[in-house]
Formats: sequence, C-alpha cells, structure tokens
Amino acid sequence: MTITVRELTYYPVKGCAGTAVDSARVLGTGLEHDRTFMVVDATDGAFRSQRTHPAMAAIGVEVLDGGAALALSAEGVEPLRLDVDRGGPHREVSMFDQPLGVASDQGDEVAEWFSDALGAKSRLVRVVPGFDRDGWGDTPGKVNFADAHAVLVASTASLDDLNARIAARGDAAPVPMDRFRANIVLTGDDEPHFEDRVRRMTLGTVELAHSVRATRCAVPMVDQRTGRRAGPEPIRTLSTYRREPEYRNKVSFGAKNAVVREGVVSVGDTVEVAEWLSR
Repeated sequence: MTITVRELTYYPVKGCAGTAVDSARVLGTGLEHDRTFMVVDATDGAFRSQRTHPAMAAIGVEVLDGGAALALSAEGVEPLRLDVDRGGPHREVSMFDQPLGVASDQGDEVAEWFSDALGAKSRLVRVVPGFDRDGWGDTPGKVNFADAHAVLVASTASLDDLNARIAARGDAAPVPMDRFRANIVLTGDDEPHFEDRVRRMTLGTVELAHSVRATRCAVPMVDQRTGRRAGPEPIRTLSTYRREPEYRNKVSFGAKNAVVREGVVSVGDTVEVAEWLSR
C-alpha cells in the first residue's frame, strides 16, 4: 500500500493558528517558519500556550516577504502587520519551567496587540540567529520553539479510528485533524497509528527519524477555529486505548520526528519507509 503526504502545516507563532501549504522547505528544526515565534509572559518570559490561553488557537498568522514580516489577526483587535526584528533586544525566555536562553523581543506595538488579544500582559519573541536547542528521544534532533521536537506526524488512519470510537460512544461529534496540530499528515495505510512504528522515512527529499510518540495535554480539547475549549473529546476517548506507561501514563496521538536530512516535501509525495519498528 502506498503512503503519501496528505497535508502540510507550519505554525509561525507557537500556540497560534497554522498555515497549510502545498509544499514546504524543511530545515533541521522542522518546516520553514515553524514555531520561530513565541508569546511569553511580559514579566517572567514564560511561554504562553493554549493550555491556559485557548484563544491563541484563533489568532491568525501569515508569514510575509519570506519571513521579513508577519500579518496578525484576531477577534476584537485590529489587524497588525509586524516588521520582524531579528536583532531585537534579548529577553530571557522559558518553557515548562526550563530556561531556553535568550530570544529576540519584537517590540512594544506587537506586545500590546497580543496583550489585548489574550487579556494578559505578553511579549512576542523570535528565535535568535544561532539558536541551538536539542530535542530528546530515539533521535533527538534540533528544535525551535515547538515543545521538544522538530516535526509532528499523524495519519488519517489514526484519526478515522479515533472518530469511530468517539461515534460508538454516541454523545460527541467527530474531531478534525487540526486538534492535533500536526506538521505532516500521512494517508494510504489503513493501520491506525502506523506512524508510531515508522523509525525512518523519506518524503520528497526530506528524511525524518522517529523521536518519541506525541503525548497529549488539554490542547486537543480546544476548538482550533473558535479558540474555545470544546472537551472532553478527544482526550476522553484516547484515554481508553492510548495510555502510554513509558510516558508517565499520558495519552498519545501521532509521532514526533527529527530531521536527519533537510530538503523539500510536497503534498502528494510518496513516503518511503526505510525502517519499521516490529509490532
């Protein structure tokens, strides 16, 4: 059975809306422009996410001029065009209580914009030139401001199986793939969660290697179009069959991968799996 690339999405600002594309350049840290920006607390530099600010999901971000500018939009605030300052003042930032070092602050205007959009004093920062952060797992790789890994891969087979299980409960609607904020969605194999077993694969001219399974928090319970919590699905149903004892008993959906060869990937590309984990 032929596996192909079904969807490609990058998320310029961590936690905000993604951009679907037909083709993407893939760098060592993931899809180009993916999570190169992050919203942080204005006081202590701690990252903001949909876990505590679900409205981030509905903040639109468009990368302009090859990354030289961003167009931002959100309900209740005027749209903003931001000229990116790669050499902006350095600000100490952290994620999950772990320091990440310094990031480049993007100025007061966009800080006020995000503060108004989220109802919390915030700053927008960008990775600085030379930012060097390691992932972890089977193949650690490098990562920008994603939680810990370069590329999140999911499959239509996994989503179809999940939604069939949700339907069997009879009291909830199916969930769309965007709840899982994947970078690459694969299709063509009918086995749910086959992406867990892919240890090395080539897509277009890109080669990826497995890091870890993607464990899940509250974010998949956020409606990505409205920015409002809409749980308990899909976490409720995932918890009945996707508990991961080796990952502190969290539920999982999708697999996180490291980039071992940079290149270009496009929707429709055939996926060549070089190594599978045995069942």
